[in-house]
Amino acid sequence: MPAAETQLPTRDRILFTSAELFRRQGYAGTGLKQITAQAPAPFGSLYHFWPGGKEELAAEVIRTGGDFFLALYRAIIDAAPDLLTGVGDFFTGAGETVAATDYQDACPIATVAGEIASTHEPLRAASADVFELWLGALTEDLVTAEVPRARARELSLSILALLEGAFLLCRTLRSTEPMTAAGAAAVALLTPDLEADA
Repeated sequence: MPAAETQLPTRDRILFTSAELFRRQGYAGTGLKQITAQAPAPFGSLYHFWPGGKEELAAEVIRTGGDFFLALYRAIIDAAPDLLTGVGDFFTGAGETVAATDYQDACPIATVAGEIASTHEPLRAASADVFELWLGALTEDLVTAEVPRARARELSLSILALLEGAFLLCRTLRSTEPMTAAGAAAVALLTPDLEADA
């Protein structure tokens, strides 16, 4: 853990470390002893903050990660001159991040969601809530751009599917080519609807 992060309160260190390990290794591949060793934090503090253990911790990690990436999306979109440019910038940034972390970091939700969707209902529900949060944000941005709501929802689902699929392919192929292609496809998909309302 970087020196600056060791200054965080114990609870925050555990959350940060858990998020990183779950994102890189998955839920089953990450042990509680590994989390507290890397945090660093006393093992008992994990159960102090999350009496429900690993599943309760993971649910909070998912929701916290979802809020963080929603804020990141908002910052990128708000800095762009228009929504179309912002979406393209988001995919570009995602590709840069996955490459900068040697293809270890990707979506903070998808790694766990793909692993537990059929076996851990609380974690599936937390993942679904986060995906709905993200879908809602893009849907509202599209509605604000005068795209009809049903179409905006459909486009948002397609954009999120492109992003999540690209993360998986980037990590597997160890290349940003899938994210570049997905970003171009997202912009192409949105262009007719956004230009029609321009």
